[in-house]
Amino acid sequence: MRVSWVCPPAHLLRVTTHPDGSVETRPVRKWLRWPAFERRDLRKNLVAGLPGAISSVPDSMAASVLAGVNPVHGLYASIFGRVGGGLTASSRLMVITTTGAAALAAGSAVAAVPAADRPRALLLLTLMAGGLMILAAVAKLGRYTRFVPHSVMIGFLSGVSANIFFGQLPDLVGAEATGPFALAKAWDLLLHPSRITSGALLAGLFALGVLVALRRTRMAAFSTLVALVVPSVVVAVLGADSVPLAGDGGAIPSGLPTPTLPRLSDFSFSLLAGAFAVAAVVLVQGAGVSEAAPNPDKSRSDANRDFLAQGVGNILAGLFRGQPVGGSVGQTAVNVAAGATGRSAAIFSGLWMAVLLLLFSGLVSSVVTSSLAAVLIFAAIGSFRIDDVRAILRTGRISQIAVVTTFLATLFLPVAAAVGIGVALSLILQLNQEALDLKVVELTPRDDGAFLEQPCAPRLESRQVVLLDVYGSLFYAGARTLQARLPDPADAEHPVVVLRLRGRALLGATAFAVLTDYAERLADAGGRLYLSGVDPAVLRQMRRMRTVEQVPGVRAFEASDVVGESSLAGYHAAKRWLESVS
Repeated sequence: MRVSWVCPPAHLLRVTTHPDGSVETRPVRKWLRWPAFERRDLRKNLVAGLPGAISSVPDSMAASVLAGVNPVHGLYASIFGRVGGGLTASSRLMVITTTGAAALAAGSAVAAVPAADRPRALLLLTLMAGGLMILAAVAKLGRYTRFVPHSVMIGFLSGVSANIFFGQLPDLVGAEATGPFALAKAWDLLLHPSRITSGALLAGLFALGVLVALRRTRMAAFSTLVALVVPSVVVAVLGADSVPLAGDGGAIPSGLPTPTLPRLSDFSFSLLAGAFAVAAVVLVQGAGVSEAAPNPDKSRSDANRDFLAQGVGNILAGLFRGQPVGGSVGQTAVNVAAGATGRSAAIFSGLWMAVLLLLFSGLVSSVVTSSLAAVLIFAAIGSFRIDDVRAILRTGRISQIAVVTTFLATLFLPVAAAVGIGVALSLILQLNQEALDLKVVELTPRDDGAFLEQPCAPRLESRQVVLLDVYGSLFYAGARTLQARLPDPADAEHPVVVLRLRGRALLGATAFAVLTDYAERLADAGGRLYLSGVDPAVLRQMRRMRTVEQVPGVRAFEASDVVGESSLAGYHAAKRWLESVS
């Protein structure tokens, strides 16, 4: 056998020549896939990257405000997050940059850290979050994102939007406000209106007016830039020293950053919990972004590759003093609208941002803080998905509880705790739904070899063979639901149940306990339990665990390639046994 490698324009192929002369060609999966810089798309993606870079400057600075650090950290993150993500993402149009949810989660994690030490803590947090995302990719956890209910995600994102809105009101009016969470700070501001700075309020309201006025025009992509530049120029010309500026929180360094390693002394378990929260938020959001922006060639995105890309983006962002990044809905939409055709557009967008930072880094410190707050408030209002919330509230009690609980947890608790509640709630809802969906039916064999399906009777009759099938999961709560829905053998004599288990590759300990209990109840009534359609793996489990098969009279019929064959064999075997005890 001879193995060779072929490198066509976009893929690496493994060509294997077998001894019989046959040739097998297979694509090789690569974790790191460099973008294909085709000449016909190079210029197009180079141009497409510029609008995203320009519009991302104010967004990145605003994300730093949410994280409680110097605006330059958001700019650094947007540069290197885009480059790292563009090199590795499976979703070719997804832009990995700062997001409001990731920034809020990061800000919540470092809120207790002194302001002087916060950039170092944020660096370590970003690196840990990136490492967790890469581990999730290696462990192939992408398939588990589908278990997060829509109601839980909408509740969390709505809570994030509300937190951003309430949290930025003090900055919008240039006032100091105190409180353990964003809503409390907004309430404190309402109780002390005398703290409002008129100049900051006017600048913030002007920025909001610009954003509203330009949102449906051709200038929409540049509306945030106009909303920041105009108030900042006016404040600088008038010399309004009372209006807070972005540079008041620390000097804005010029040029690009050099790689920086974290200090392990900054590690804390609260920071680790924050990294888990950031990773969870980013990964679930990224899965939604990849669905919203399908690949131009209609190829399916790989969730695990996108996990890896976001992890790489965070590692690069952290090494260059940036904050957490993730797949951005808004920036991906800008990328698509600008005519991007591949990953190189996101990379060029990051490089354009580096050029802009080199040219205009000195002006960043002059941006009015209230205009940054206006940008965040406008984005928060726009991202509050009221239609989705209304639809969920009309769906049913379980969805109502999920969306309201997650929303309130995000509003009143630290983001890490809210994410933990969301994950736990997702698991509970999944198990609850599996239990509710479980159904037991009775199958009656017909002369033509088919089965007639009908509802299962609540009680067994004497000297009768009943063939049962189960729809739904038999794990955890599903197994207990099965226990409650199996027909009761208490008042019957010599009842026999043939329980069909076809299609179940594994059973949990709870399911074996339920089957053992039911087999014993049947045995007490002089009856038997036969299991049909048993997968070989389940059969090995049964013999290894020594539970249900130890009950007298229990028989297992292994599944065959012919659907229903083992169930008929079990049914006829039960008939023969019943005749033998008559």
